[in-house]
Amino acid sequence: MSITFENYEVRKEQILEHLHQYGIKNLDEADTICKMHNLDVYKMVKNIQRICFDDAAYAYVAGAAIALVKKNSNVINIANTLGETLQSFCIKGSVADQRKIGIGHGKLAARVLDDHTKCFCFLAGHESFAAAEGAIGIAMSANKVRKEPLKVILNGLGKDAAEIIARINGFTYVGTAFDFNTDELKITEEIPYSNGERSKIRCFGANEMREGTAIMIHENVDVSITGNATNMVKFQHPVSGAYKKYCNDHHRAYFAVASGGGIGRTLNVDDVSAGPASYGFTDMLSRMYGDVTFAGSSSVPAHVEMMGFIGMGNNPMVGASVAVTVGVSQILESNP
Repeated sequence: MSITFENYEVRKEQILEHLHQYGIKNLDEADTICKMHNLDVYKMVKNIQRICFDDAAYAYVAGAAIALVKKNSNVINIANTLGETLQSFCIKGSVADQRKIGIGHGKLAARVLDDHTKCFCFLAGHESFAAAEGAIGIAMSANKVRKEPLKVILNGLGKDAAEIIARINGFTYVGTAFDFNTDELKITEEIPYSNGERSKIRCFGANEMREGTAIMIHENVDVSITGNATNMVKFQHPVSGAYKKYCNDHHRAYFAVASGGGIGRTLNVDDVSAGPASYGFTDMLSRMYGDVTFAGSSSVPAHVEMMGFIGMGNNPMVGASVAVTVGVSQILESNP
């Protein structure tokens, strides 16, 4: 029985066109190629987010098969190959297609795996850190192919919230004090709430946007992804945008990803329709600074599917992209 999934017919032509470029007949052959290399991509993706849709799992099957056929073990190349394949699963004319979200996910995974990226930041209102926490552990798997470990920080609104999140998850809480007259940030305390790998994740809480931007500068953040929250207009978008300006002024590279369920749907009561013309204030802000703008929920598959993309939360998708890239790279390294 041939591999299909819900809404397969809508995407069939573009998916097959993409596979044919690499001599792969269909998704069944792509799955066979992966399993010939002892790589069960479908299972790998489902283990990252069990409630993800089949189109998400098979999108990664297709991408992994193409990467195996290309025989390039470089993780940057593999990640971008996955991104191009994810893009072929976007429904034509959808929000996902217009924003090139598949390509964006490939670029983000490539940045996480690139040794030039030293610090990765989850930038969010603290109420959305719970959704981000699942992706943090996956992102840390990047260290399997990196020359040096990736530093991961959380930067959000509210010092009490930051300490609570750090204590619950075993992170290290980092207290700060910000002088508004001099723009000077001081570290006042560091409290680790565990002794293992989780303690290496440092959790910052800011009183407002300027302090949040100063934290980004202090930690030399290279890549960040925002999470949706009630304070996204007061904190996440202004911090990432202000930090982008700082990096441009100081000739620093900074890759900013705008994500979360609110991107494209909030703070404008007039925008109630679907499609590329339906966007709100948060979407407009993200377009001002974002190198990549996602759409749909950080965690809910159906919401991302609604955007015309695959049914998997954006944060788990980051994890899937990294995990599959690492898996393919290790196979190609051992069987050149």
